[in-house]
Amino acid sequence: MSLLTVAAIYFILWWTVLFMVLPLGYRSQQEDGEVTVGTVESAPTKFRGGRVVILTTLISAVLYAAYYLASTWFGFGITNIPNIVPSFE
Repeated sequence: MSLLTVAAIYFILWWTVLFMVLPLGYRSQQEDGEVTVGTVESAPTKFRGGRVVILTTLISAVLYAAYYLASTWFGFGITNIPNIVPSFE
């Protein structure tokens, strides 16, 4: 597998996992009862960007390792996924 392929797969995994990790631990200003003037009530009280990036990177690394293990050692790939769309020949 080329380095560009590895980077592309990891990049896609990282961005997908980012949107799954963002809502974890989210507390809005309305829930905390401290709405800052000029902001909406649904804005986060404290945004922990570093924690989100680290957690996203760790989860993505584990998922990529599982993909690499499945594709390299066990021989599973995209071609092993059954066809869902019927062929009209």
